[in-house]
Amino acid sequence: MTDHLMTRSRDIMTAKERERAFLIGAPLAIVPALAFLPAIMFLIIFPQIDHGRVIGCIVVPACAITGSFGLWQLALGAVQKPWGIFNVLCVGALIVLLVIAGYTGVFLALLTLKI
Repeated sequence: MTDHLMTRSRDIMTAKERERAFLIGAPLAIVPALAFLPAIMFLIIFPQIDHGRVIGCIVVPACAITGSFGLWQLALGAVQKPWGIFNVLCVGALIVLLVIAGYTGVFLALLTLKI
């Protein structure tokens, strides 16, 4: 029983760790999400610069990896107890990401109808 309590106490994030999860996770999740659609449009689908597709094939996976790490940090910060301001900020950042993913998906779906 004691081992279980010790393990459980290490799994709970402190307020400082939740703050760090938000401050690291939010920019790492939101900036690549905002850069994803322009990277697809102007580097891969309609390349505007020389070697745009090659650059896009590097930028898009980098955005995906960086965004995944930021999303992981936000999710960890959002679900930890006790609830505080940084939990609420993490949930707010996740809602912003949901909106960005929604309009990106709708735009790319509409683009497939035009091509």
